[in-house]
Amino acid sequence: MHKQQTVHYQEVPLSELSPSDHTLIEHAMEATRNAYSPYSHFRVGAALQLADGTIVTGSNQENVAYPSGLCAERTAMFAAAHRYPTTAFDTLAVVGQPEGTTHFVPASPCGACRQVMAEYEKRWHRKLRILSYVSDDKILIFEGIENLLPFVFTLWP
Repeated sequence: MHKQQTVHYQEVPLSELSPSDHTLIEHAMEATRNAYSPYSHFRVGAALQLADGTIVTGSNQENVAYPSGLCAERTAMFAAAHRYPTTAFDTLAVVGQPEGTTHFVPASPCGACRQVMAEYEKRWHRKLRILSYVSDDKILIFEGIENLLPFVFTLWP
């Protein structure tokens, strides 16, 4: 039996984002300044907007023992869950920046970050919007983690 999976997303120029989404991308860009990336030399910034409008940022934090580091997305989500344990997540913006440059480049959440996003969707009973910066001319907007992680790991009922 042959089946297909379809991914739904929008492509929007930075200039056409809503003011709220534009601000979120700017916060993610700013968050790259706090990255600790001496091994990959690739800074990642994330900005998470909560349902009440609060914005929590995160950046990648590397370690010589690679599994001991943490991605920007999980840094932001875990900080938000700790600081605001009763407030649902709304939108997460992610951007990348090669060290030593002033330009921003695409950064897509890794599988572990996607799985954590899925867990928070389940926890809050609502879809998480993900904004993935590609360029000033293209921001990818995903409505729900199933568009980034179609076969999410879950415990069957």
